[in-house]
Amino acid sequence: MKTKSRLTKADITPDQEIRLFREFASWSKKRKHEYIKKSPRERALRLKYTWKAWARDKQLAPEGNWSTWVIKAGRGWGKTRTGAEWVIEKAEAYPGCHIALVGRTVADVRDVMIKGRSGIIPISPPWFTPTYYPSKRLLVWPNGSYATTYSADEPDQMRGPQHSFAWADERASWQYDDAWDQLSFGLRIYPSPGVEPQCVVTTTPRNTKAMKLLVKDPTTHVTNGSMYDNQENLAKRFIRDIERRYTGTRLGRQEIEGEIIDDIDGALWKRDWIEDNRLTFEEYPELKRIVVAINPPDNGNTDIEGPAEAGIIVAGLGTDNRGYVLADYSLPGTPNEWASEALEAYKKFEADCIVGEINHGGEMVGSVVKSTAESSGMRHVPFEIVRASRGRQPLAETISNLYQKKAISHLGAFPDLEDQQCNWLQGERTPDRFGACVWALTNLMIMYGSSDAFRTEDIEQIIKKDVEQWDLQLQAG
Repeated sequence: MKTKSRLTKADITPDQEIRLFREFASWSKKRKHEYIKKSPRERALRLKYTWKAWARDKQLAPEGNWSTWVIKAGRGWGKTRTGAEWVIEKAEAYPGCHIALVGRTVADVRDVMIKGRSGIIPISPPWFTPTYYPSKRLLVWPNGSYATTYSADEPDQMRGPQHSFAWADERASWQYDDAWDQLSFGLRIYPSPGVEPQCVVTTTPRNTKAMKLLVKDPTTHVTNGSMYDNQENLAKRFIRDIERRYTGTRLGRQEIEGEIIDDIDGALWKRDWIEDNRLTFEEYPELKRIVVAINPPDNGNTDIEGPAEAGIIVAGLGTDNRGYVLADYSLPGTPNEWASEALEAYKKFEADCIVGEINHGGEMVGSVVKSTAESSGMRHVPFEIVRASRGRQPLAETISNLYQKKAISHLGAFPDLEDQQCNWLQGERTPDRFGACVWALTNLMIMYGSSDAFRTEDIEQIIKKDVEQWDLQLQAG
């Protein structure tokens, strides 16, 4: 075969070698593996660990003068692999450079960006694999290049450190925009004369103000991608499950095609209501009441990618009689696991009570919380039940009206919750975080909020005032 014989030549220029790598990349997966199997070990290793021999065109860094490369693509596109390969390339090309690795949480950085199947360590060539020091939050390469890991949940970590390059994973899901600001301020070290600092952002898009500003920045290069671009490397079951869940839905364009979707006609929430009133933890007033609301998993609608999640939302009522969403502790798990997480939030925020909704597992939630608290030695956990007299939909309508009236703020960003709010239509089931948020704000704003906010007759229509409160007087041990 003519192409195959050309690939075996040793006396080729770097430019010719790159062209051969790109030709190899165009082959089918089966043909590539057959060729590598028959190749000498040295050539096989070189091909295996040369990204240009495997990447699609869109997975290679764009040419030109850009500061940020935003890869906004659907699930399974290969975002993590692309980000990891870009980092390895920079670490090797600029010995001694300092790179920032920023993920949504500490666990995401460790388990996805560094140690995940497509992360930096597993895909690194044997001769250029970095050493990972978790306690120091460091990756160190053989040539002296090093990367520091950061959690976007802790923006202050990035105050001060300076970097030449950065990889920001799932930027659209970061809770605090300040994390992006601090990362950007720290990108100020030239890796070599005439080479500007750069950042790659890999993310499933979300309709947030921060993402819209980022993609519109004139120094940003945007790469869009669909899950189907990478279907040769994806398990058929994965594709089938994603299609079953998202095809024909409003979120399909976001989760499959990687598009930023606008507000949904008929949805009770608008993005601007949330974005325009978003605050930081330095901007909110003293809180006179804090609750932790639980919306137990809906096992009749189990997530195809894992067990259904329990919605756990922490919210507070300010001395200004406005509502504040403080934290999202939602997670999949057993009743004991989600009850333990809710109790952890209860302790951390020194909450006044835990809240459940009577028609959505309220009594069960109370029983689980009681037994879990008792087993952990907690002595006093107030539990209150929200009783909707006309169903849950009027509650949601009322809370959405409060958002529209600028009476509620999110402290930071809660992408999963906000997606559920802005994609929910009347008559649909109540999603996990969405439901928990409605229960929490109902308890705060309607039961205990300012009497000026609602007329008495409105309150009576929305919710029964015979609040059931369980003071769980528990014996330690």
